[in-house]
Order: sequence, then structure tokens, then C-alpha cells
Amino acid sequence: MKTVLTGITTTGTPHLGNYVGAIKPAINSSRRGDVKPYFFLADFHALIKSQDPQAVQQSTREIAATWLALGLDTDNAVFYRQSDIPEIPELTWLLTCQAAKGLMNRAHAYKAAVQANEESGEDPDYAITMGLFSYPVLMAADILMFNAHEVPVGKDQIQHVEMARDIAARFNHHYGEHFVLPEAKVDDHVAVLQGLDGRKMSKSYGNTIPLFLPEKQLKKHINKIKTNLLEPGEPKDPDTATVFQIWRAFATQEQTDTMRKEFENGIAWGEAKKQLFELVNDELKDARERYNELLENPGYIEEELKKGAEKAREYSTPFLQKLREAVGIRPLG
Repeated sequence: MKTVLTGITTTGTPHLGNYVGAIKPAINSSRRGDVKPYFFLADFHALIKSQDPQAVQQSTREIAATWLALGLDTDNAVFYRQSDIPEIPELTWLLTCQAAKGLMNRAHAYKAAVQANEESGEDPDYAITMGLFSYPVLMAADILMFNAHEVPVGKDQIQHVEMARDIAARFNHHYGEHFVLPEAKVDDHVAVLQGLDGRKMSKSYGNTIPLFLPEKQLKKHINKIKTNLLEPGEPKDPDTATVFQIWRAFATQEQTDTMRKEFENGIAWGEAKKQLFELVNDELKDARERYNELLENPGYIEEELKKGAEKAREYSTPFLQKLREAVGIRPLG
């Protein structure tokens, strides 16, 4: 059976892009009988980006509630919080001792931070923490701790899985075959949504539509989607329109074909947005109700995460012990 692992960093509130690009396909794939799915809340990773303790805790609650509200089966999937698995930071150190600094120098996030510093006339390493520099090792520990065969990622994350493979191969070379070499799984059929301004929907751009907005707020956000100045009756290009692109991510093939014709026939932007709101709201309204109930019951969310951590540690505790012995951290008796 294949182990498939997905992590979600606990920064910010889940948005429509997260839903169609990661959460929905992951929950669907977790129902297959031939995979062992692991889903975790990457709260250690969040500390690299956020120094606001309340925000990290709130995001953890919201993201956990989102997955549960959308129907994640925690009896089948292993759903846990990264910080509840003490073996992960310990494994991070074992892997740090195998990770080449040159490999870390090539990490996209670190290179981007250095470039931004140089362009603004700062020292290249200004405000760059060791957390940012070495977080690919923590990510490798997340993946290798459970010997994941597949890690579903977007194209921008492939490098991290390749780094995990590199570090695992070095460890195996020195200490024997302990780690599966993971593979990045990029699903080209999964939609990457545009945000309100037409760029990729991303918290860093501030252009997201939060997933469980109340109906009125959802309608307001959809009405803010940027469009061109074409009048009702003028044909519109569906392939360059954010409204159509979000529609396609939620619609059936038949609904998509119908809306494509509507665009070619010059549907008014207001009407297109009204229909988009109804489509999205219809899909999310039951889950939204469940989500709001869960937010009012954090004790239940905590129980689910603890249950997941117990299942995860049934694997991680003996495996870490085996790795300790492999590197020579052993009893003297």
C-alpha cells in the first residue's frame, strides 16, 4: 500500500484556491482503498513566517476545522499536528547532519530572499533566519518520518521533494536503507485559481476569497473579481476571465460547456458573477455550517488531532528508535 502525505502550513485562513487545488482532491484521493493517507498541520513551518502566537493558533483551528468539515475520514486518514510528533524535530537534526549546505543555498525561498535583499541594497542575509534557510530539512523530516511514497505538490514545491530524496539517499548511503525515496506528484488536472486581481490566488498577494465566508460576504468578494469593460451582448473570452476559470473549477463538464457558450453570447459580467456565487455557495453551504459548528467546539478538533497523533506515533516512535541506533545513539549496556 502506498503512503501519500500532504502538509498544510498553519498561516492564514483557507481560501477557494486551497480548496480546489489541494483540499478537495486530497480528500477524494484519501478515500481510495490502495493508499495510506497522512495529512498534517505544519505549525512548526508556520513559525518561519509568523511571529504572532494567536494567529498561528487561530489558523491551526481554522485549517483543522476546514478539513473535518469537508468530510476527511479520520478513521481512514492519519490527521495530525506536526508539533504533536516529537520524533519529527529529532529526525530533522539527524537529517541536518546529512544535508549539504550547497543544497540549502539553492532553495527557491532562500534565493528569493537573498535576491530581494541585494536589490534593495541590504546585506544578502539581512533578516534571513536559520528557520527560513533550513526549512527544507524540516520538510524532508515530515516526508521521510512516515516513508511517504508520494507527496502531492504544486510545481513550485517539486524542489522540496527532490531535496528530501537527496538527503534520504545520503543517509541511506551512510547508514543503510532506511528511507523510501519519495516522489513528487503533480496533478496537471488540478486547477490553480486566479484571485480577485487576476493573479494566482494567494495569501501573499492578498487577493483570496476565503473558503467559508458567510453568504453575503461571499457574494461581495465574487463581485470584486476584476473584469474587463466589455458590455452585455459583447462576446467575452472565457479562457482569460477569472470568473469563468473559478466557474470551471466548481462546475460539471456540462455546466462548463453551457457557461462557455454564455460567454461567447456576451453574458453580462453581473449575471456571470451572480451565477458563479450560486454555484460556489451551493457546493459549500453544508460544509460551512459544519465548519462554524466545529469552530465553536475546539475541544472536538483537539481530540481528533490527538487521535491522529497517537496513530502517527505508532509508526514514528519505533522508526526513530531504529534510526537512533543506526547512527550510533545506543545504550551502552
